[in-house]
Amino acid sequence: MARERPVAWQIFLMVGAIGAAAAWWCWAQGYTLYYGDAEAHLNIARRILDSRTPGFEQIGTVWLPLPHLLWAAFVWNDALWKSGLAGVIPTVACFALASAFLYSAGWRAYGCGHAAGCAAMLFALNPNMLFLQAAPMTEAIFAAALAGLLWATLWFRDSQSLAAVLVAAAASNAASLTRYEGWFLIPFVALYLLLVAKRKGHAVLFAGLAALGPLAWLAHNQFYYGNALEFYNGQYSAMAIYQRQLAQGMKPHPANQHWGLAIEYYYAAMKHVLGLPLLYAGAAGAVVALFRRAWWPLALLALPGAFYVWSIHSGSTPVFVPELEPFTSYNTRYALVLLPGFALAAGALVTLLPGRFHIVGAALAILGVAVPWVAGSSICWKEAAAGSADRRVWTAEAAEYLAANYRAGSGILFPFGDLTGVLRQAGIPLKEGLYQDNTQAWKSAIANPERDLREEWVLAQPGDVVTEAMTRAGTKYRLARQVLSKGMPAVDIYRRE
Repeated sequence: MARERPVAWQIFLMVGAIGAAAAWWCWAQGYTLYYGDAEAHLNIARRILDSRTPGFEQIGTVWLPLPHLLWAAFVWNDALWKSGLAGVIPTVACFALASAFLYSAGWRAYGCGHAAGCAAMLFALNPNMLFLQAAPMTEAIFAAALAGLLWATLWFRDSQSLAAVLVAAAASNAASLTRYEGWFLIPFVALYLLLVAKRKGHAVLFAGLAALGPLAWLAHNQFYYGNALEFYNGQYSAMAIYQRQLAQGMKPHPANQHWGLAIEYYYAAMKHVLGLPLLYAGAAGAVVALFRRAWWPLALLALPGAFYVWSIHSGSTPVFVPELEPFTSYNTRYALVLLPGFALAAGALVTLLPGRFHIVGAALAILGVAVPWVAGSSICWKEAAAGSADRRVWTAEAAEYLAANYRAGSGILFPFGDLTGVLRQAGIPLKEGLYQDNTQAWKSAIANPERDLREEWVLAQPGDVVTEAMTRAGTKYRLARQVLSKGMPAVDIYRRE
């Protein structure tokens, strides 16, 4: 199996070049921050370092910390932050790492380098993954952790090495500090290691080390918010947002508490983000993999998909697709967690051929899956473009006004969220802003703006707490500019008299 290593490095470098080229093209077209989540992730990473109250508290709750810590290594650079590229560099690296780990896992699963290489390239050439790895999003980071976890468990199966246990635990913690489906994996991986371990203490060691990631996040929430489950049931949690939307008259998701519909919605999303050729090839390849007794890779890589079906059923993660009610596209990217599994399963088809035809079979499989995408496009890109059209308009107009009129040191009050993109685009450091996570100063300014609000500028949208504070501030502030956008609330820019 040592032969896998030099080729894994070649896969890493080749896929890294593909990812970097895609990221550069997306940046040149202005697509990098189309997703609202991408903008938010980038700015959360920035405020860890650039804030009136910098530090770990600025990571906040709900979103897990590892991606923001990776992006923080680059987002301190003003040019990289303003362009969005600070959030792209780590994701491209993780995209390449995911492909290399998938290759190595495929080699160990099938004993065939060409089958493993086919799996890695089927993963790397998916246009939805290429778009998401070109933005500050978590999909590529989680894919790297998941593929690394699979490889480490197969390494342990073959070697019974303590080092493999430690690497598996590190990969598990990376997954569980990136996405919550990483938490879902831990007991299943521990059980697998218990089954294959000659020394059962190795499985116990993994379980103890893998639990550290979730426990650290529970401790973070308890320390900063007084509620270990703040990410789950706090005011910014998916559950709380969903309940507020229901209270405002939104219809429940059709699949809420309906397993059949939850599976139907998720399968429809899979067809869009993976493509039917890969779905069919992966299904056929899974049969071959099972005959080769490679059941564990299939099981592990299917678990994140099961997690999302469960989440859709519970109502905490709505996924919409164009062909099902309400006939729109939202969160289709959550089906992308199954891309490594279908790519690896499809690679097993190569092993059906005689050895001298493996490279031809791999090439044909890659072409057969990749070529149909040429005539199509990325649904994730479409979803991000449609969802961000109005936001991009008012962000640019408000940023242009502030860039022309704001003077360093003036100070600006704003609610952290979509409006943070205005500061980024205007080149205003976040430490000049006053927002929710500057806890005490924010509370005082909002509660008593006529006395405690000293910032020269205020950025608000009708109905938010800042607009309410402006009402109480009386004549202390005047509306200097109102940015209007079709279908979106106005952006109000106030200036102190």
